[in-house]
Amino acid sequence: MHESLCLKVSRVPRLWRAVIDQRLAPLGMTHTRWVTLCHLWRYGDGQAQCDLARTIGVEAPSLVRTLDQLSQQGLIERRASKEDRRTKLIFLTDNATPLLEQIEKAVNAARSDMLNGVSEEELDRLEQTLGLIESNGTRELSLRE
Repeated sequence: MHESLCLKVSRVPRLWRAVIDQRLAPLGMTHTRWVTLCHLWRYGDGQAQCDLARTIGVEAPSLVRTLDQLSQQGLIERRASKEDRRTKLIFLTDNATPLLEQIEKAVNAARSDMLNGVSEEELDRLEQTLGLIESNGTRELSLRE
C-alpha cells in the first residue's frame, strides 16, 4: 500500500541533518557538536557526561572526543560531580551563547526552508502521526526485549 513510506521516513532525517550540517559548517560545527551544545542549552547545564551521551544518542567514546573539541574551543567545561568525583558534569561557558544564537538562527532558517509549503494543519497532523509511529515502534521494541 505505502511501500515508499519506509524509504521516505528513513531518507528525510538524513536529508534534514545534511541541510542543517551544511549551514552550520561555516561555524565549525559538526552534527554531534551542535546537537551537544543545543541539548545543554535547552535542557540545562550540569548533565553527567554518560547521561548526555545516552540522551543525544551517541556512544560515550564519541562524545568524549566531541567534548574535548568543544572544550578546546572554549564552549564547554567539565567539572567533577560533588557527589561522585568520577562523574564529569558538563557546563556551557559564556562563549557558547553567541554561537548558540547563530546555530539557532541557522537551524530555524533551515527548518523554514525545509517546511516551505507545508501548512500548520499539515504540520500538526504530521507531528501526531509521527508520535503514533514512534509510540508503536517503542512498544514493538519493548515486546522484543
